Amino acid sequence: MNTDALLLERIHSHAEDGLSVAGMTVNRIDTALTGDALIDALKGVRFLGIRSKSRVPAEVLAAAPSLEAIGCFCIGTNQVDLDAAAASGVAVFNSPFSNTRSVAEITIAEIIALHRKLIDRSMELHGGHWRKSASGAHEVRGRTVGIVGYGHIGSQVSVLAEAFGMRVVYYDILPRMALGNAQACTSLEDLLASSDVVTLHVPATPVTHHLIGPDQLRQMKPGASIINNARGSVVDLDALAESITAGHVGGAALDVFPEEPRSNDEAFACPLAGIPNVILTPHVGGSTEEAQAQIAEDVARKLQRFKETGTTTAAVNIPEVDLPDHHPDHCRILHFHKNVPGVLSSLHSIIAESGANIHAEYLQSQGDLSYVILDVDTIDRDVMKKRIAAMPETIRLRILE
Repeated sequence: MNTDALLLERIHSHAEDGLSVAGMTVNRIDTALTGDALIDALKGVRFLGIRSKSRVPAEVLAAAPSLEAIGCFCIGTNQVDLDAAAASGVAVFNSPFSNTRSVAEITIAEIIALHRKLIDRSMELHGGHWRKSASGAHEVRGRTVGIVGYGHIGSQVSVLAEAFGMRVVYYDILPRMALGNAQACTSLEDLLASSDVVTLHVPATPVTHHLIGPDQLRQMKPGASIINNARGSVVDLDALAESITAGHVGGAALDVFPEEPRSNDEAFACPLAGIPNVILTPHVGGSTEEAQAQIAEDVARKLQRFKETGTTTAAVNIPEVDLPDHHPDHCRILHFHKNVPGVLSSLHSIIAESGANIHAEYLQSQGDLSYVILDVDTIDRDVMKKRIAAMPETIRLRILE
């Protein structure tokens, strides 16, 4: 029996609730799936929900012809071959902002923990050693936090840090309006030289790969610490370990790593393991019940709208198209096709020859792909569907009543 939606990796129950309300049958598998296991599980599935561990490459997409959309119940989408999904007319949605507060809060917690060396003191007590000392412990009040990337998370960190009495400076490649008393730096170098703690909130791109390397670490204030809750590729971990061991950088908190285990059963290794005043956490910056619930609701809502109206607003890989809800006396055509001349003309001819009038239409193109939504008179859907599907430019077709 076909299943409308498959949810993997213990996605929050709010997702299942939202999809079920939309009339979808939902199956859950609590583990990540890849390769043949994922292909088998996707038979007859129209909507797939994953987090960060499952992998959806081109070969999986090619073997899942019924798949219409993928919901990434997380921030990133690099676990999906976005180009291959677009070429198949498969929409990919994510939730880039729902865990903003959770990541901002853990960042503030780490700033305080690093300034007070709380992790070291805790581990000493776990080992039976009592070492009460104020040496190297500082209040965060009056100290400077440098925020690299002043988007949704960075700006939240800015507000929270200022509430603690910290001075806030930030650097972003785009012009950003300062919140509160935060001050923009003209360069990354200026930020590094003036900050007591540097926190990174940038995406993984070729430009940000090893954004913090040996040169940047040398530019930091002696004793300053660094926090990376962004992407594992942003910091050169070998260089960071060397700088901390040498006594230049005072500490670090890392929640993301260049290579991360795919399950809790795999071993983890990191050049900074065992170094004093280093906090290592297993990519849990956004892992709060509140964030996971918000992510589940957000992505489920996007999948629901795509199923019911064809809306692709907020899709990361295909043109964003949205029409108001269609009239009950009309049917809606959702047509993914190759971005070549003449397709709309052919569509219009088929619809006109079917005796239908077009009431609304919205087309957007992106690269080699075009997507159009048309509201037309209700007519013989099977005949029209057969003719449109036979067009050589058609990639994927769906007709809603």
